Amino acid sequence: MSASSDVAVRIALPTEDQDVAALRRAIVAKLAYSVGKDPIVATEHDWFMATALAVRDRIVDAWFPTTRTIYTEKPKRVYYLSVEFLIGRLLYDSLNALGLAETMRKALAELGVDLEVLREVEPDAALGNGGLGRLAACFMESMASLGIAGYGYGIRYDHGMFRQKIKDGWQSELPETWLAGGNPWEFERPDVVYHISYGGSVEARETPEGEIRHIWHPAETVEAVAYDTPMVGWRGKHVNTLRLWSARAPDPLRLDAFNRGDHLGALASQSRAQAISQVLYPADDSPAGQELRLRQEHFFSSAALQDIVRRHLHQHGDLKTLPDHVAIQLNDTHPAISIAEMMRLLIDNHGVEWDDAWDVCRRTFNYTNHTLLPEALEHWPVPLMERMLPRHMQIIYLINARHLDELRAKGALSEAEIGAVSLIEESGARQVRMGWLSFIGSHRVNGVSALHTDLMRQTVFAPLHRLYPDRIVNKTNGITFRRWLMEANPGLTQLLADTVGSAVLDNTERLADFAAYADDAGVQERFRAIRREHKAQLSGLIHRRLGVKVDPDAMFDTHIKRIHEYKRQLLNILETVALYDAMRAQPTRNWTPRVKIFAGKAAASYQNAKLVIKLINDVANVVNNDPTLRGLLKVVFLPNYNVSLAEAVIPASDLSEQISTAGMEASGTGNMKFALNGALTIGTLDGANVEIKDRVGDDNIFIFGLEAHEVEQRRREGFGTEEIIRRSPMIQQVLDQIGSGGFSPAEPNLYSHILDGLVRHDHFLVLGDFQSYAEKQREVAAKWRDPAAWWRSAILNTAHMGFFSSDRTIRDYAEEIWGVPVKPA
Repeated sequence: MSASSDVAVRIALPTEDQDVAALRRAIVAKLAYSVGKDPIVATEHDWFMATALAVRDRIVDAWFPTTRTIYTEKPKRVYYLSVEFLIGRLLYDSLNALGLAETMRKALAELGVDLEVLREVEPDAALGNGGLGRLAACFMESMASLGIAGYGYGIRYDHGMFRQKIKDGWQSELPETWLAGGNPWEFERPDVVYHISYGGSVEARETPEGEIRHIWHPAETVEAVAYDTPMVGWRGKHVNTLRLWSARAPDPLRLDAFNRGDHLGALASQSRAQAISQVLYPADDSPAGQELRLRQEHFFSSAALQDIVRRHLHQHGDLKTLPDHVAIQLNDTHPAISIAEMMRLLIDNHGVEWDDAWDVCRRTFNYTNHTLLPEALEHWPVPLMERMLPRHMQIIYLINARHLDELRAKGALSEAEIGAVSLIEESGARQVRMGWLSFIGSHRVNGVSALHTDLMRQTVFAPLHRLYPDRIVNKTNGITFRRWLMEANPGLTQLLADTVGSAVLDNTERLADFAAYADDAGVQERFRAIRREHKAQLSGLIHRRLGVKVDPDAMFDTHIKRIHEYKRQLLNILETVALYDAMRAQPTRNWTPRVKIFAGKAAASYQNAKLVIKLINDVANVVNNDPTLRGLLKVVFLPNYNVSLAEAVIPASDLSEQISTAGMEASGTGNMKFALNGALTIGTLDGANVEIKDRVGDDNIFIFGLEAHEVEQRRREGFGTEEIIRRSPMIQQVLDQIGSGGFSPAEPNLYSHILDGLVRHDHFLVLGDFQSYAEKQREVAAKWRDPAAWWRSAILNTAHMGFFSSDRTIRDYAEEIWGVPVKPA
């Protein structure tokens, strides 16, 4: 047993009458009667399935009472619609929440099974890509922990996000077969099936009363089948539901075609339907890819709304009261079509008049914006919308017309300003602005950090903000401390409990008391020892996966997140090359040993991001095999970044790289996870970095680079890259070295495209911030050589992270947006 797991035993939560023998019997029974295996021949996967099913039974014991209470007391329900839910592994998460970790470890040990082995056997649910999906998972956990009647709706992807493999430095994408061994946490609901329609035509039909009703005659219908996963809250007192939808054809086999010998054609409709729930974010750089993405978004949005409407009618009867009993949160623009779909359901299916239907929508929906990047706000071509969702397009046209007419009538809009606030982009190819639809159709629109929210008001939504000045509010993101501290770092959790008391496990505000120990040499040493143990474990993982030996006593400098130009992994690796050159040129200097750790996936069609991954691996290949460095610098790229890998890397990291171009990262949640675990941040004043700096203090964070307004000014006035290069021999040397094939001798011009982009049009200010970043890295190195100062800052980072709990974020949503009560702190 590892030392960290031993610590987990000591902080296991007490529960009533948890009997090791009873749990052991339950596992053996599940192994026999559910898995169908004798213990003599059972594999590790068999034991995992049996254990998970035994834990699931305990969750169900809390799930049913929660459901009954909600149906009896009828609190306002919150529905969270998200195309991603990056929930990670659930075995240990559930055990921790239920207080069963100690009992389970002993029960399994008596059966000759190691709980830590089973933790590794469980696959990561491939239901998300990065921060958006992980935030949704944190929010689901916090809603349950706070006793909110919350429901999550998404897609049950068969393969989800691809499995990343690195071959010769290049990313390749393979299917993520997370469901291959079965999913013990879910319950299929074959009785919960909704029909989702596409294409066809719309008929205008006059009723006997002289009213015009629109009848949609779809060309295609698929079925959405529900799968429910219980989401357990802290201490198991409340359990909510994550309902994911799987797609299938109403008639899976055309028997007539099959009997004619057209065996493939007979299955065509099933294949077309199943494609909807196969893969997360299919490449949309082709018309077929765009169509599939739109089909996915409408699929889960329509299924969720039909389910919401059915449940509300069953409990309350009158759809006009929906806003009194329901709040729907749209997690980014992916479910934005929900607004048009709700209007269709209310008007066409339930006979609600337009004005009443629109009032219901506006008071029920809320929209979280996660990005200011235009391409991420989603603009669907009008011809595609008219072909795929003709009735929805009619509704969007009418929403837009009435919206513009209302503004004209109020004198709030001149003819010249119409284009800026119209739901239809007319300046080029006609497109539907889904961000605008989300804004117009929502009660509240929120950003996810203070800076991001201000920029929303000033930039992308400025015209709409002027017309609706009270609609945009801020809700700074948060993370669940149960996973990212208590599970990922039990040693630090024990240190916190020993110093500030076990109440910190339930009240994150108590973290602030830890600041009193910042100068305590004994606490600093314990903190350092806990980090050292995690670094030793991560060093072993790196060696097993990459064959690279790293020194756990070196500084672990970590940059793990989706690979994107604005997140500037390129800036990091360029500075790494500069450091490498300096180490070779000045071998007698007192260099700080450093391990540069990268991880993250590039979108399959994002060639520049893939080139950055290749460059990182090429630099790693040279640096790691250069004997003149004497091991002072190592570079590693860990493939297939997911929640489980993050849980291993974050507690082992000393420095957190949060270096996005200022004004482009909405919030970030990785920055919070690292700081909570005591890593120091090097970053720009972007996203939640601003609020982290305000709380930890300027002396305990390394801020560099241009600020958001300076970035915009630089873009307007010119980047001045030639002058930047001329003034910096270091930059010139790095560019020349990469550009001449120093790291790719077989392909000297391999990186010419991204280097030319930097020199001609440094849109993400990589060169603009290079010097500032390099200087700040030297400050980092100097502080590392002063252990007392470093660990003082680490303690203060952990101590001041209480604000960034997702519990606080959800309380803010509940009180200021959803209007629902929460459990007292």
